Amino acid sequence: MKIIIINGPNLNLLGKREPEVYGSMSFEAFFKTLKTKFPQVDLVYFQSNIEGEIIDKLQETGFSYDGIILNAASYTHTSVGIGDAVKAIEAAVVEVHISNTMKREDYRHISYISPGAKGVILGFGLKSYELAIQSFVQD
Repeated sequence: MKIIIINGPNLNLLGKREPEVYGSMSFEAFFKTLKTKFPQVDLVYFQSNIEGEIIDKLQETGFSYDGIILNAASYTHTSVGIGDAVKAIEAAVVEVHISNTMKREDYRHISYISPGAKGVILGFGLKSYELAIQSFVQD
């Protein structure tokens, strides 16, 4: 099984940015733990602060990977283009958020990703990614 995790803007700053919201571990360090916990899964990681690069990666992997875990970060609430890309591909997408976006600012309650996603996991910190992987492995 091949799954890609695609992270959007500012998630390259995990471990440094607002640790009270996002925790103190970098995503690179966390990704190593994911690979150890799920050795049966071929996990790939991609991060970009650029909307078009995220769309390109969805299109590139969306017909050959078994699943995509997408944390589009702030683009979740603004990018019709990313939402359209999720709907256009064949691979199932699980939308993930580290924080509970429903407890945050009102504009974060809107997702252009959710209508095309297999499911949404939010508010469990980095464990949200583990839960998303489990949703693919246990299907």
